[in-house]
Amino acid sequence: MKIFIDTADIAEIREAASLGLLDGVTTNPTLVAATGRPMRDVLAEICDLVDGPVSGEVLSTTHDEMLEEAHELAAIAPNIVVKIPLIAEGLRVVKELTAEGIRTNVTLCFSPIQALLAAKAGATYISPFVGRLDDVGHDGMDTVAQILEIYNNYEIDTEVLVASVRSPVHVLEALRLGADVATIPLKIIHQLIKHPLTDVGLKRFLEDAAKIPKGKR
Repeated sequence: MKIFIDTADIAEIREAASLGLLDGVTTNPTLVAATGRPMRDVLAEICDLVDGPVSGEVLSTTHDEMLEEAHELAAIAPNIVVKIPLIAEGLRVVKELTAEGIRTNVTLCFSPIQALLAAKAGATYISPFVGRLDDVGHDGMDTVAQILEIYNNYEIDTEVLVASVRSPVHVLEALRLGADVATIPLKIIHQLIKHPLTDVGLKRFLEDAAKIPKGKR
């Protein structure tokens, strides 16, 4: 499974890349707004840092405006993936962008049927928001399982990108289900690395190492 980082913070992206864990980046308007910088500048800098896919989202909701924005985003760098909301006009845009060879990430997916429609429109990625589903009493990872089952049944190439990840458990379940990608905040990446038994074991080894006699120089 590929690991993307879900952020627009350049320092966080550099840190994740330095760990050797980074396959791509996803952003959204909320994350970009937090930087206080223009979206194009942020995305261009991220694309310079990252070889993998970088998702940048359109801000409009009408067909013509979304299409125009999508072309502007795609022109930033070859590794840009255009994020399109899962609405009717969005699906029209996805179909047209796919025909042009522009990769898309259909976002704000909350049901398996929505995921099927996005795939039929030609989406490169589908982003089910598991944390937000959990928030309203649904099982977000069960939705991912259903999407994967449908895609496997019909040999659909659209990649399942698990989004709105809230805990290491979401990542583990994504791995077990066979999701293609999980996009993860840096905080969760750190939680994946850390284990209390690792800390205890390292502390003990260092304490024992201090008892080893020093050899002659």
